[in-house]
Order: sequence, then structure tokens, then C-alpha cells
Amino acid sequence: MSLIKCPVLCGGIALQLNGDNTLLFNPLRTFQAIGLLAVSLALSACQTYEPRPLNFEAHRDAWRGRLADDVAVAVFVQNLQAQGALEADRFDVADGLTLLEAELITLVFNPDLRLVRLRAGVADATAKHAGLWDDPKFAINLLRILEDISTPWVIAPSLSVTLPISGRLKAEKARANAAAKVALTRVAEAEWSARHDLRKAWWTWSALSLRLNETRRLLDTLVTLVEATSQLAKAGELPRTEAALFVIEEARLQQAARRLKAEHISTEYRLRALLGLSPDASLTLHAVLSAANRPSLATADVLAAQNLTLARLKDAYNVAEQVLLREVRKQYPDITIGSLYESDEGQSRIGFTGGIPLPIFNANRQGIAEANAQRELARAAYETAYERLVGLLAQSLAQVDAHQEQREEMERVLVPMIDQQLQDARQMIVLGEGGGLVLLESLVRAYEIKLELIDIRLNEALSVSQVQQLLGPQVLQSTPAQSAVDDGHEVKP
Repeated sequence: MSLIKCPVLCGGIALQLNGDNTLLFNPLRTFQAIGLLAVSLALSACQTYEPRPLNFEAHRDAWRGRLADDVAVAVFVQNLQAQGALEADRFDVADGLTLLEAELITLVFNPDLRLVRLRAGVADATAKHAGLWDDPKFAINLLRILEDISTPWVIAPSLSVTLPISGRLKAEKARANAAAKVALTRVAEAEWSARHDLRKAWWTWSALSLRLNETRRLLDTLVTLVEATSQLAKAGELPRTEAALFVIEEARLQQAARRLKAEHISTEYRLRALLGLSPDASLTLHAVLSAANRPSLATADVLAAQNLTLARLKDAYNVAEQVLLREVRKQYPDITIGSLYESDEGQSRIGFTGGIPLPIFNANRQGIAEANAQRELARAAYETAYERLVGLLAQSLAQVDAHQEQREEMERVLVPMIDQQLQDARQMIVLGEGGGLVLLESLVRAYEIKLELIDIRLNEALSVSQVQQLLGPQVLQSTPAQSAVDDGHEVKP
């Protein structure tokens, strides 16, 4: 019976049409077709590589071209306003940058936040493709019989697949999802920390601005007094030693002004770095010290529920749990099954192959032991962090109370006293009773008290911000700006 040479692939089975129009099963062609199909599918599913070299010049120009009202910032603000998270009139950088506006820019351009978000993207990509089945395996054994026979080739192709009956793939998927959640929590934590760092730098810069303004204000006063006392000394109406004290104090304040200016410029560059803007970007900042009141719900329970570091460590502990589950699942074997064909001396054989590892010697003991140890480490990391943060909260609250009490005492007692002292010194000069040294001493003391008051308000703002940082973003409430120095206490010549 002759065969018509017209092999057909039908549902993955190679058939040949016989002379009497009947179909004969051809195992060799079946495995050839399956092998070609498997290779074709594998090649079609493969991704290609596309190089993407660094473009330093483009990034440099884009970075230098960033502005406070960049399109990316505008889109972010619009999204917040659409969600009701930001009032419509709370972002306008045309008249300079406020602290709230600076925080929004930081959330968009801060370089550290960019890296944290990209790392979260890596974890998300891992989670999306975790728990996939292993690819099928196509193998072929080809032997030649050395004796002189008509069919010297022994061909044995096989196609096998692993059945994950152990549950390890599901456990790996759960672990990857838990790790992605940790990455997202780390992003929230980094964003809140970036806002906290910006507030600290902003208030430090503002305090330096106020200190520099007070120094320059006193310098302007001393310039007038130095000129007047010099004339009086030349006329013999004032000892030269007293006149020299005004000159010495002026020189001392000049040095202090130069030092404060250098610190002020350095801190402004730090602010620009936190904002993600270049050092020479066009930017106007408003110097003001502002801080919310002492949070009323500053308790350990609130901290445990809202602190982002504890939230991340809690998620990390869940990852450790999922890792342990995965390692336990790994000790149970998965089954490998497949089809097998063999052609030996002209005789064809078809069958199945299978395999299952026996968890006797290894049983993934090392992986399970390490996962157990890592889970205990994650538990200790959460518990010790809670202890440390509760202690830091108590310390920060004590600092808030101390700074607030100190500020109120200075505003109630010292500032009125120094104002009265200045008024009395001026009155003595008007009456011709001398008082040059008294006036100089009063001016210097008033200046020092105002600088001390600025420092106290700075420390109060920083301590309140530290409490807010510990309790999480839920407790933050915007409050009106609070000037570090009242205009009524301005020192005038």
C-alpha cells in the first residue's frame, strides 16, 4: 500500500493520507511538528533588546530649565485640587514661594523621591510577573549505532512541563505583592520625610533671614550713632573711649552680618536642592517661621496607628511571613510530566515521562531556617522601632512645651523690659544727661534678645514639626504664618 506524501498538522498531530483515503498516525512527524511549534511559540514570545544610552546634555538642560511653575507641578496641583485635597487658591508662585507651595514642588521634583518611586516601580514589575509557570522544556536525544545497519539513528525527542502542585508559585506571588506594598509604603514615608526636611531647612533659612535683617537694622542705627559720637568726641563733649566703643560694635556686627549672609546663602542652596531645582533657577522665597500648634492627639496609640515608619516595618514583617510560606512550600515537590517518542532501528515507540523529587536529604531546610530567622528579625525591627519612636515622641513633646514656655516668658517679661530700657536711654540723651554708653548697651541687649527670641521660635517650630513627623501626615493642619519678630519690637535709633 503506497503512501501519498502529504503530511498534515491537525491539532498538533501529524497525519499522513493513505492511498485508500484513510489517515495514518505518524509519531515521528508528530514530534517534529510539536518541536517546531514549541520553538516558534518560544521565539515569538521573546522580547527584543533596545539600547537606551544616557543623554546627559538633555537632562542637564531640562533640570536647569525647571521653574517653580513647571508644567509637571501644575498638573500635580490640578490633580490635588480635583480630589479636594488642595484649595483652588492655595498655589500661586507669581508673588514668591510659600512653604506649602514649596512642599508641593518638592513632592514633584525632589531627587531622592524620584529614586524611591522608581524602586517601587521595580517591585511592582516583579509582582506583576511573579508566580508564573515554568516554561515547557523540549529536549531531544540523538544517537547513532556504530554497527552497519539500515537505520543506525536512535531519535528520542520529549516535551515536558512542570505542574506546580506544591503551591510555591502562589506563595511567591503573595510574597511579591507584599514586597510591592512595602515599596509603596516606603514612598509615602519618603514623601513625608522630604516634607519634614524641607520644613526644617525652610525655617532654618527663615531664621537666618530674620537674624540677618536684625543685624543690618542695628548696623544702620550704629552708622548714625558712630557718626554722631565721632563728632561729639572731636568737639570734646564725649570721651574718645566711649566713641570708640560704637566703632568697635559696628565692626563686630559687620563680621556677624557677613557670617550670617554666608550661612543664609548656603541654606538657600540646600532648599533648592530639596526642591529639585538648580542653584541658579529663578526663585523668590518668603522668609517666615510658621508652625502648627502642639498636636492634641499626640499619644503612643496614635503613633502606632499612623507612623509611616512603623507601617513600613509592619508591611516588611508580612513580607517575611510570605517568604517563610514560600520556603515551606518549596520542600514539597512539583511534578514534571511530558510526552516521549523514540525511534530505534526502524521501530517507533511513544509514551510519557514523569519525575518528582523526593524531599529526603535537602527538603529546603536551609531556606526554611533562614526565613524563620528573617521573620524574627522583622518582628524585632518593628517592636524596637516602636519603643524608640514612643520615647522620641515623649522627648519631642517635652521640647515643645519647654520652647513654648520659654518664648511666652520672653515675650511677656524680657521684651517689654528692653523696650523700656531703650526708651529711657533715648530720654536721657534728649535731656542732655549723657547716656551714650547706656544707649549702646541697650541697643546691643535688645539685639541679642531678639536673636534669642528668633532661635527659640525656630526651636519651637522644629520641635512641633518633629512631633508631626512622628505622628504622620494625618495630624498636619495648616495654620497662619507666625512672624518670628513682631514689628512693635523693632529697634529704632
